Amino acid sequence: MLDFLCQRFANVSRADWIARLHRGDVLDSTGSPLNADAPYCAQSLVYCFRETVAERTIPFEEVVLYQDDHLLVVDKPHFLPVVPSGRYLQETLLVRLKRKLGLADLVPVHRIDRDTAGVVMFSVNPQSRGTYVALFRERLVQKYYEAIAPWREGLKFPVRLQSKIEPSEHFMRMQVLEGEPNSETDIGLIARYGDWAHYSLRPLTGRRHQLRVQMAHLGLPIRDDNIYPVLTPECPAGETPDFSTPLQLLARRLVFCDPLSGDARRFESGLSLRIPPPP
Repeated sequence: MLDFLCQRFANVSRADWIARLHRGDVLDSTGSPLNADAPYCAQSLVYCFRETVAERTIPFEEVVLYQDDHLLVVDKPHFLPVVPSGRYLQETLLVRLKRKLGLADLVPVHRIDRDTAGVVMFSVNPQSRGTYVALFRERLVQKYYEAIAPWREGLKFPVRLQSKIEPSEHFMRMQVLEGEPNSETDIGLIARYGDWAHYSLRPLTGRRHQLRVQMAHLGLPIRDDNIYPVLTPECPAGETPDFSTPLQLLARRLVFCDPLSGDARRFESGLSLRIPPPP
């Protein structure tokens, strides 16, 4: 196996491959680590985790809420990406779960932002995966979020907000434009705390950053949001992010009818938001 990797991926040194094999970063089709002297087998499936520069440990742990032969439901902490992207690889929910649980075929059937905490659902079994993906595509899953944001006099709740959301000139941001709405969210008030309030959010569509951009457009930017309404630079590679100010947005629960068993499913986050202190 070592000789094959060195020949097939010559841009990585032999010493690096030895180190990766020793760390268990090269896996067979069952998710088991391969040794350097493992025999090469043509047409076999091998997983290799790419390396990232200065990937920092995210000091928060995910919690498994439910697992069966088809589904895995997890409570994701703030700051942890769901899937590898950019400079995040090992410190992503998908890679962490594959390593801990040995589930080589694990795939998320929906996603939430890295900055958002809460319930995320994964498919364990490729044979039933399309059935669960279709639930989200056909909007058969009820998604409930909560957020802390400013209070504004004159706004009445509950309200159904319909907006046209499209990408902006900045690759990280979305924007609300005039025109036919393509996004819809029900917004309710849970409690008021002086200049702040605790809101319930139920997205009926699934546009990127939908809740964040819609709340900002209402003049209610979610607390500790570093993208809306004011973009702040991301922490440079190699520097430790500020974990003390998580975005106050939580994917509270998922509710749906299981397409295989017919059972009513309700998965709820055990995490909580930070209620602002009184003024």
